[in-house]
Amino acid sequence: MSLTSGQAKRLGVAAHSQLSPGLEVCCLRVSANVSYQHAAEDVEVFTGMRIAAATQQRLVQRHTFAPPQLEQPVQELSVDGGKIRLRTPLGQPCVWRDYKGVCLHEQATGAWFQDNAGLIGWVNQQPLANPLTCLGDGHDGIWKIIGQVATAPQRREILDWYHLMENLHKVDTTPTRLAQAETLLWQGQVEATLALLAPCPSPQAKNFCAYLERHRDRLVNYQYYHTEQLCSIGSGAVESTVKQIDRRTQISGAQWKEDNVPQVLAHRCAYLNGSLRL
Repeated sequence: MSLTSGQAKRLGVAAHSQLSPGLEVCCLRVSANVSYQHAAEDVEVFTGMRIAAATQQRLVQRHTFAPPQLEQPVQELSVDGGKIRLRTPLGQPCVWRDYKGVCLHEQATGAWFQDNAGLIGWVNQQPLANPLTCLGDGHDGIWKIIGQVATAPQRREILDWYHLMENLHKVDTTPTRLAQAETLLWQGQVEATLALLAPCPSPQAKNFCAYLERHRDRLVNYQYYHTEQLCSIGSGAVESTVKQIDRRTQISGAQWKEDNVPQVLAHRCAYLNGSLRL
């Protein structure tokens, strides 16, 4: 039995609702972690109330998951991409599409599907420190997004140290030369690294040198920054964020209607941000 408009107004809940606010929050929290079918089963065990899987899904789709507005200035952020599987007609191969996640370190996370402007707009609505440390891997799309955050003088862009090392160790050269290059890059000596690798004839070496040239302004003295604890030197925070989002979106057999993906991502981020409360 649903509430009338008058009853709902007196109780402070939505009209024609069949669930109490507490039960709705319970459903939303559970379905942020498991499939809708498992959410229905778990909620019944927890509360004794049977809320069908289809109802669990409708609750998510009709709910407004407003991304948080922070009070404290954001000191650091990192951006990375994730993938989500879209539902396709029976018999057709599955399709994976990209989404972008952002982590405002130790404060909040967000994810947007094919909506970089939404991500950039949300970040720019926050109080941003000066300098604002921005971390990312070598993907040009990531830096295109970061390039629209805050102002150029305000941003301190740093190429993720661990991705830098991952790319270095793809170079086909001697272990001694790799160790020397790692030491030079740890100290931020880009020119010396380029000179060291210049004699290497392998395509991987040439590609890595071009990579260094492209990100030259994002290669800092990692040793100094790390020792003095000026800021993070790796984008592990957002990589962890993407993995946490994927724990829900990539559960076994999960496929999503394309139109529903933004709400699914918002739902999971609301849970990770601690926003699903009465």
